[in-house]
Amino acid sequence: KYKPQKAAIEKLFFKKNITTAMSVSEARGVIMQRLTEKGVSLEEYTPLEIKNSVCGYGNADKAMVQQMVKTIFNMDKIPKPDDAADAIAAGVCLCNSLALLERINE
Repeated sequence: KYKPQKAAIEKLFFKKNITTAMSVSEARGVIMQRLTEKGVSLEEYTPLEIKNSVCGYGNADKAMVQQMVKTIFNMDKIPKPDDAADAIAAGVCLCNSLALLERINE
């Protein structure tokens, strides 16, 4: 149904929980492989880049990102599960980056 040309994913930074880091890394690998197989280009952004793009503040907390995603998309509720807002925010960051590149190239 949908045929995306580009996708965004958050770069990982884990300092403490190695078990979580391994599970998330495995999931990222599968996602990246499937996107590549489908010819979808992938952009990676740090959490700071995503927060700055969505909230205008790189040190925004999770609640701020969730609220901004809700506001940007005029949603009745904050997306659930909690990580859904993070995924949407990564997409917003990609869109903002593409819009900036278009303006620069004009």
